Amino acid sequence: MQLSDFFEQNSSGALAFSGGTDSSLLVWAAAKYGKDWHAYYLHSAFQPAFELADARKIAYQCQIPLTIIEADILRYPEVTANPADRCYHCKRRVFSAILHQAATDGYSLVIDGTNASDDAGDRPGMKALQELEIRSPLRECGLTKGDVRTLCREADLFVWNKPSYACLATRIPAGTPITAEALQKVEKSENMIASLGFHDFRVRLRGDTAVLQFTEDQFPYAWECRETLRTRLAPMFAQVTLDLTTRAASC
Repeated sequence: MQLSDFFEQNSSGALAFSGGTDSSLLVWAAAKYGKDWHAYYLHSAFQPAFELADARKIAYQCQIPLTIIEADILRYPEVTANPADRCYHCKRRVFSAILHQAATDGYSLVIDGTNASDDAGDRPGMKALQELEIRSPLRECGLTKGDVRTLCREADLFVWNKPSYACLATRIPAGTPITAEALQKVEKSENMIASLGFHDFRVRLRGDTAVLQFTEDQFPYAWECRETLRTRLAPMFAQVTLDLTTRAASC
């Protein structure tokens, strides 16, 4: 099945929009091949500001209506306790809110941007999607991450080469409670590092230590900037270390 076939067969519905590459392609396809589609962005402490900005730009470019749902994800103890299956609990809360708003607006079908490259066995959140009967057109059409990037580029979507981005909560190790302060430290530090020209990286919290993870090609530049990184992150962290064993893109 082609992506165009999906939207011709399902002419209306609600789209869970993250502002990332995968769901941006769905927004474009829904606008091009569908008839009555509405995008929903759930905004919480887990999303950095740039994701919402990107979502607004794509929705405007594709001329599809966008609703921002504000959610206090930190009010749920099963999420803030940060168990190993935190993503499952978070997805249940996020998509339940989207389902509720979509139903209020008259939509019974809700889709998301899971693609064929995503490993269902390694993603607790996908269990929640299955339980809530969220459909994933990219996965149904067999479109991998590479396919999605190619199609986004052909559609002239600026996010075609946007690095994959996991929510801020993933920077905090399982078992360590998630707080608003910790999330703010992650976002602030990653914004600072991005301002130096880095891309596709992570700042992991390990107590009072910031563990910086970069793709291998950025290691030389990271070493060159080590004093700048240490100085700018020092007000927030007791220690700043560089992880030489884990590539950021694989996290």
